[in-house]
Amino acid sequence: MKKILILPLLFLMGTVIGQTLEGAWKLTHQNGKEVTDKTVVKIFQDGYFSYGSKETNTNKFLGAGGGEFSLRDNYYTESFDFNTEEDLIGVTVEYSLDMVDGKIVTSIEKGGTANVQIWTKVSDAKDDLTRNWVFTGRKNDGEISRSTPGARRTVKILSGGHFQWIAFNSETKQFSGTGGGTYTAKEGKYIENIEFFSRDDNRVGASLEFNYEVIDGEWHHSGMSSTGNPIYEIWSKYSDAYKKPSK
Repeated sequence: MKKILILPLLFLMGTVIGQTLEGAWKLTHQNGKEVTDKTVVKIFQDGYFSYGSKETNTNKFLGAGGGEFSLRDNYYTESFDFNTEEDLIGVTVEYSLDMVDGKIVTSIEKGGTANVQIWTKVSDAKDDLTRNWVFTGRKNDGEISRSTPGARRTVKILSGGHFQWIAFNSETKQFSGTGGGTYTAKEGKYIENIEFFSRDDNRVGASLEFNYEVIDGEWHHSGMSSTGNPIYEIWSKYSDAYKKPSK
């Protein structure tokens, strides 16, 4: 009897070991029930994750979170750099994780009750901008000014045709804002289609078009902002530009 129980577990663990989480995933079931009242998309890229949540029918922003993640065998951990629930910032949470029919199944016990979620992959498509980025500079009147990201930073993660930006301070636990949705990056044109926005639900459904170029590994992003002002931003690879403070 024990062998019958162990073999399926080993099979599931084997499927996890050979898999990558990178891409965009949508929450479809929670504790055996289909999720229809809210839309939650989670993006994984370069060891970092982020998610945004909204009410499906009203586009009302519900929450967001993200930070570093790791996957070992069938144990998955999330360490929150930012979260709209302040108590979770700086906290590391460990889940059991299996891959079943190409879906992620995570489970964790809280207060004696198991919380089980099923995530379905939306896409793992890659392009010029697939990466986890951090804001490091801007150009004004032809002059480039630089900033060094520390506890206070703006991150933008792109993977699987989805994007999410987040402005936050991990030391003070201040959450300044987030937005995300789908995007395309092709032949120097970058287009964002906004699906959630923490500061203004009315922005959902808008599309913004920018020019982009990757120069020496950095993303140069220019065009008109949502307020109609010209912008020229520089984004660097998160792993290169952000260094954790030494303890």
